[in-house]
Amino acid sequence: MIKQKINTTNTCQEFDSLRAALVKLEASKVKLIVVIGEHGQIVRTVSDGDIRRALISGMSLDDSVSKLPTRNPVVCQEDSDESEVVAAMNNNSVNTIIQVDSKDLPVFLINKKDLEGSILLSSPHLGESETNYVQDAIDSNWIAPIGPYLNRFEQDLSAICDRSHAIAVASGTAGLHLAIRALMIKQDKRIYVSDLTFIGSVQPILIEKHEPVFIDCEPGTWNMSTKALERQLKLDKDRNRLPGAIIVVHLYGQPANILEICKIANAYDVPIIEDAAESLGATVNGEASGCHGLISVYSFNGNKIITTSSGGAVVTNCPKIASKIRYLATQGRDNCLHYQHSSIAYNYRMSNVLAALGVGQLEVLKDRVKARRNIFSRYVQSLTRVPGISFQQEVPDTLGNRWITAIEIEPRSENLHPFAIMKILKSEGIDARPGWKPMHMQPICYGYDYIPHDEQTSYSERHFMRSICLPSGSNMPSRSQDRVISAILQILTKETN
Repeated sequence: MIKQKINTTNTCQEFDSLRAALVKLEASKVKLIVVIGEHGQIVRTVSDGDIRRALISGMSLDDSVSKLPTRNPVVCQEDSDESEVVAAMNNNSVNTIIQVDSKDLPVFLINKKDLEGSILLSSPHLGESETNYVQDAIDSNWIAPIGPYLNRFEQDLSAICDRSHAIAVASGTAGLHLAIRALMIKQDKRIYVSDLTFIGSVQPILIEKHEPVFIDCEPGTWNMSTKALERQLKLDKDRNRLPGAIIVVHLYGQPANILEICKIANAYDVPIIEDAAESLGATVNGEASGCHGLISVYSFNGNKIITTSSGGAVVTNCPKIASKIRYLATQGRDNCLHYQHSSIAYNYRMSNVLAALGVGQLEVLKDRVKARRNIFSRYVQSLTRVPGISFQQEVPDTLGNRWITAIEIEPRSENLHPFAIMKILKSEGIDARPGWKPMHMQPICYGYDYIPHDEQTSYSERHFMRSICLPSGSNMPSRSQDRVISAILQILTKETN
C-alpha cells in the first residue's frame, strides 16, 4: 500500500488558523490535514470542503481550527491489511483514512486514489488466446497487410454479425469513408447523420464534400429521433433534395430504433449506413446490431468492447459494394499484372498482425458483453434511488452491449453540475467523461442544418449538458466500481446536506 507519512507538512495544531490549514492543504498531495492535540492525539481532520463551509457560515480565515464543528476522524490500525482499509473507507464513505499505532497516535495517511490507482473509462481487455495468435503471425512472418489471420478475422466477424462480406480496415472512420465512397453519392449531396456521435461519423462526409444534416436524438434512448428523421425526409422530398444516405449511430452500444428507421428510409429509397462502432455484440430482435442497413461499420479502437489496438471493419450483404470497398481500401489497384490505378483510393486495410489480435478478441465477445451489462446493472441498482439520475433506455426487443454506461444528472446547483462532478471524480482518480458533444455545436459543423426532435425541444444539447460517462471496462474489478458508486453518492450526499 502507498502511504503518506504523517509529519509537519500534513498536520496542524488545533489552535492554528484556518488560513494556516488552507496553506498546508494546497501544498499537500493528500487533500486532508490532520489536527493534532497537545499530546499528539488526533483531534479531527480538515478538508477544503470544511474550510469552504466554514467561510460560508461566517467564519474568517483568521479563526482557529478549533472553532470548526466537531467531527470524529476515520481511523484504522497500522497493521490493517489492504482489504480492511478499503472496507473502512467504503463503510464510512471517505477517500482518505488515518492509520494509527497501538497508542492511537497518527502514523500514516492513506488515500483511496493511491491505494487503488486510477479507474479508466474503458481499457483494453485481452483474453488468453490473443498473445498466441499474434506470436504465431510473427513467427510465420505474416506481418504484411494480408495473411491468414486477416481472412479468418473477416470470416469470423461475418458469422457473428450475419453478413455475407466483411472487410477489415484501419479504423471505423476509414470504414465510414469507404462506405460513402462505395455508394457513389454525388458531390454536394446531403447526408443525414445522428447528432449525438463522435466526430469520426462526420469527417468522411466533409472529406467527400457532402452536406451533413444533423438529426436530433430522442429522449430515453438518446439515439436518432425517428420523429425528426421522418419530418425532415418529407420536407426534403418536397424540395427535391433527398439525402444520398442516412448514417445511424448506435450510441454507447445501445441500438437505435433501427427497424423503424429502415422502414422510414425505405419509403424514400434512401440507403442506410449503420455506424455500429460502439454496438458490436448488441442485438435487435435477436439479430446482430449492424445487420440491418445496406452497409454497417464497426470500430476496434483500444477503448471499444473488443479491440485490435486500432482498426475497424465494413460489413454488407451486397457483393458489388464489398468488391468496391476492397478495391478502394487497397489503393484502387486495377486487375492487372502491373501496378495500374484508375481511381483515387486509400491505404486502409488492416494488417494480419492486428487481425490476429482481433481473432482472439472475437472469441471472448459474448463474455465482454455479459460483463458490461452486469456493470450497467450494478450502476442502476446503486444510483437509481438518487433523485435526478437517469440511465439510457433500451428500445423494445433490443439488447445493448452497454459499452459505456452513461447517466444524465439534473443539475441541482452551480456546485452540482455534471461537469463539476466530473472534476471531483477526476481528482479522485476516476476517469469520468461527458457524453458526446452534439455535432451541430462543433465549430467545424457550424452552418449545417440541425433537425431537433420537435420544434420546441432539442434533446442532444440537453443530454450533453447533463451526461456523465462512467467507467465501464469489462476488466474493472467490483471494488473499483464500488469506489465509483461511493464517490458519486458521497458527492451528491454532501451537496444535499
